Amino acid sequence: MQPFAEGGNRRCFIHPEKENRCLKVTVEGRAKILKQNAPWYKQLRSVESFDDNLREKEGYAQRALKKNHLNKWKHLAIWYGIVETSIGSASETELIRDHENNVAITLEKYLLTFGMTERIKRAISDLESWLRLTLILTKDILPHNIVVGDEDGQLILKIIDGLGSKSFLPIVNISNFFAKIYVERRIKLMHFRINQDLSK
Repeated sequence: MQPFAEGGNRRCFIHPEKENRCLKVTVEGRAKILKQNAPWYKQLRSVESFDDNLREKEGYAQRALKKNHLNKWKHLAIWYGIVETSIGSASETELIRDHENNVAITLEKYLLTFGMTERIKRAISDLESWLRLTLILTKDILPHNIVVGDEDGQLILKIIDGLGSKSFLPIVNISNFFAKIYVERRIKLMHFRINQDLSK
């Protein structure tokens, strides 16, 4: 079975029995290498703390996603848990597809191919509104961690990676006031990265 996408730390496969689910498998030995190359103070952490699947599990366990908000999955791939596969543990998530049922392309690829169209502007604006409404915490909202899906003929952006907080202060995880400030900073950084992609 071949991955349909591959990053520095994980390979993504279509679930062999569920075509609308993705299996993210950590590259063998990658967590150990990440720990070895980390700054000395991060090397005090366990090897498991460098595993992207376990970090993703923590990201999905955040306070905002424990609430029964009707729209909490609108712009986020649903997470089904950690499962065992023949090639190792995998993070099982929703697989986002486009209007032709193909695996959705990333926002990065969309921008490089089509530029800043009116349709994608509306999709980005809708994602911003959702982030402010739900206060779901993300790390850097990078265009290659967002895919462009389809919902009733409209483009819809879905975050597929990078959940969690980069803040050193845990207060953003328990305070809406500080979470709002944090989310605004992530949105600002997202636009910076989008403009970087467009400048290419």
